[in-house]
Amino acid sequence: MPAQQKKVIFCIAGVLSFACALGIAAAVGTQLWIKGTILCKTGALLVNATGPELEKFIGEIQYGLFYGERVRQCGLGGRPFRFSFFPDLLKIIPASIHVSVILFSTVLIVFALVGTGFFMYNAFGNPYETLHGPVGLYLWSFISCSCSCLIMILFSSEVKIHHLSEKIANYKEGSFIFKTHDEQFQDSFWIILVCSLVHFLNVLLIRLAGFEFPFSKSEESETTTGAVDLMY
Repeated sequence: MPAQQKKVIFCIAGVLSFACALGIAAAVGTQLWIKGTILCKTGALLVNATGPELEKFIGEIQYGLFYGERVRQCGLGGRPFRFSFFPDLLKIIPASIHVSVILFSTVLIVFALVGTGFFMYNAFGNPYETLHGPVGLYLWSFISCSCSCLIMILFSSEVKIHHLSEKIANYKEGSFIFKTHDEQFQDSFWIILVCSLVHFLNVLLIRLAGFEFPFSKSEESETTTGAVDLMY
């Protein structure tokens, strides 16, 4: 492939990687990860609420990785609350999973920025056949894509398996019991999915630029060497 086309491809990949870093940084700081509704089960059972009456016992909840807010509905009107994961909720949530999500998000931002720098270096500089060159581009893209997948898996398990929304809703509620009525992943979560797809696309762009996958060359050379040895 001509050098000019390679430069264009690497520039596109670098811009995409930088956009991902900015998007993830913005997503981490928002509370647009989960939005749902919470049913005040105790209140609904006390009055045997059904149909339209049940709406009086359904509140809302929305949160991100650091803070969120909810509207408590138990038949007497909505009462808004704001909450913070650190340090308020650390004792009731799966803290190791939650901290891991934040940690991998930070790592993802760092490696997306590193990938941006290396894509630009390969576009305008003279890279060596080491981590500065195609091997490094494959490595940073693979790490970023893996971190994105881990973030989605960990956060999904925290919400769906460990019932994060219910734990938050029942925090310091005493005799009232709240159950998740409905919940959906919001924009910030889907940004992570988009970024994982972008980093996978970057891997394809590197291959499109004419660079083999890191271990394909060594396998081919071993095959060639073996064939030569058999000739002798």
